[in-house]
Amino acid sequence: MKPPIRTALVATVLATAAACTSSPPPLPKQRLDAVRLVSYSDCDELLAGLRERAAENVGAWGFGGPQVKYLARDTAMAVPEAKITLEHSTTNVHEAGVDEPDLVKTDGDRVITAGGGVLRVIDTATRKVTASLDLTGGKEPAYQPADLLVSGDRALVLMRGGGMVFDAVVPMGETRYLLVDLSGKPKVLTTIKPDGEYVDARMVGSTVRLVTRSQPAITFPRPADATSEAERKKLNQAAVRRAPLDAWLPDVEITDASGATRKDSVPCERVSHPAGYTGTSLLTLHTIDLAQGVTAAGTDPISLAADGDIVYGTGQSLYVASNPRWWWPIEPMPVDDAPVTEPTPAEPSPRTTATESAPAEPSTAAKDKVKPTPAPTPTEPPEETEVHRFDLGKPGAPAYVASGKVPGRLLNQYSLSEHDGHLRIATTLSSTDQRTSSSSVYVLEAAGMRTVGEVGGLGKGERIYSVRFIGPVGYCVTFKQVDPLYTIDLRDPAEPRVTGELKITGYSAYLHPAGDGRLIGIGQEASEQGRTLGTQVSLFDVSDPAGPRRLSQLFQKDSGSEAEWNPHAFLYWPKTGLSVIPLSDHTGRQGAMALKIDDSAVSKLGLIEHPLDRKNGYQPGIERSMVIGDSIWTVSQSGVQVNDATSLARQAWIPLS
Repeated sequence: MKPPIRTALVATVLATAAACTSSPPPLPKQRLDAVRLVSYSDCDELLAGLRERAAENVGAWGFGGPQVKYLARDTAMAVPEAKITLEHSTTNVHEAGVDEPDLVKTDGDRVITAGGGVLRVIDTATRKVTASLDLTGGKEPAYQPADLLVSGDRALVLMRGGGMVFDAVVPMGETRYLLVDLSGKPKVLTTIKPDGEYVDARMVGSTVRLVTRSQPAITFPRPADATSEAERKKLNQAAVRRAPLDAWLPDVEITDASGATRKDSVPCERVSHPAGYTGTSLLTLHTIDLAQGVTAAGTDPISLAADGDIVYGTGQSLYVASNPRWWWPIEPMPVDDAPVTEPTPAEPSPRTTATESAPAEPSTAAKDKVKPTPAPTPTEPPEETEVHRFDLGKPGAPAYVASGKVPGRLLNQYSLSEHDGHLRIATTLSSTDQRTSSSSVYVLEAAGMRTVGEVGGLGKGERIYSVRFIGPVGYCVTFKQVDPLYTIDLRDPAEPRVTGELKITGYSAYLHPAGDGRLIGIGQEASEQGRTLGTQVSLFDVSDPAGPRRLSQLFQKDSGSEAEWNPHAFLYWPKTGLSVIPLSDHTGRQGAMALKIDDSAVSKLGLIEHPLDRKNGYQPGIERSMVIGDSIWTVSQSGVQVNDATSLARQAWIPLS
């Protein structure tokens, strides 16, 4: 019988601490002061402060330097009682009891999807679509991304607006939140259109907290052909200092079922700011109780003059993390050292101001006389992560608590974890040549967001590929050529320490707890030179923090899985040890690989595939999997398929197109 993690930790730390030679040497202590949040006293102070800070941070090219384009990539009210007829899985989330938006939800009786511009309700007994709702209104493109949160007979559809794919602007519509009644024929009760773009949301009970971000709507002047960069900056600063208050204050437009529309602005007294801020971005938190619907208070918004792109929630707190380097390109690893395919962490989407003007194109005559000035290399900002904490303990709008700052950048929300009054943060501090990059874990006091402890030196010359905190223990994977899995003792917040290290080829991009002393890793196998070879699923024994071991590995050559970068795509059903992950290979074959994970081994059960789309000539990629009763339900853009959970025999096909 495996000893519990806590017991093993105590025994290990007391008996073998001196012999643990794998722990990296401690780094010099580096403290960054907590960031105090301050509310504006009135609108005049708000406007003056935002103008001045934004003017300091505007450049010749507007906010954020020359544009760098990217591939766009938990006391609440009780949940209304729902009739549950079949045992079922739910969305794989970071914290129990804190739901996260996803493209499909189920309560055991229904499967609800939002894809292709249509919300559909599927009855799990008849396995047929029983209701649908057009989400586009005949105006938005059908491929606009949408996610769902569901509580009882209410669904909140989150439609994400805007996007870019390399040099092509994709018309993905506007950010909208639709509150939908599912009790009969689905109907929209309220449409909410906030200023800015959707960042993320969390739901506790029936209460949803939505995070959006916006930039000031300022039209920058178009410079003359020969205008210098310094002159452009002065012109832009003048435009910022003339901008009115409503250029910054975000609005929210609310339309009820009758079509009546009202527009609310965030009051000046509900806008706060850290002691240091740029004035170029605002975070706004909206609150919607799905059980009550949108009341006279609207979305009860509050704003913070800060940036943010990663959201992490617990039952009592909401954290929004901001990395000032959101626009800075990550330097690739050297080709001879790097894996062929890097995993795709949840990179924040690029943001542009809709009213920002590009520099004017010189005329032909001007080109003959004036040598074009190349776009300047922007000054690299400090690589620091700022984290803002909001209290969710009372009904209504969240309350600001405090903010903190640590060196380095986050990978994703799993780099954050609140436990026993402290927030743990794992970051990588990069170097230009990647050779001296290093990762650390910081412990902050949640009440004041003050750093109280840290352990560093993880993965010299590497970066973090996955993190998981489970109670008083942390697990961190770094990678370049070999994957060290570090075990970190966090019981003493002031003295966190590495207690164990496991070096193996490849890496885990997602870590999932699998019961007492067991950890599942999803990622890529790699050669000793660091070149990726295909999907791997590992089972680790972490019952002894000083000696983590890999018990079993399943390797699928020349393949990849969405579960590597999107935990919502990972299904683990502890009752039977069933696990399902999406899989695609280099030949274009796509499906979902079903696995059996027990206490000692990972084994393959088979591959679930959706019918070939003969009209378009492609194999639909499976995006999500669920257990409902004794069946596995899988979802692709083409349809929903039901397979027997034991034999994997197909039981039903429900087309969605």
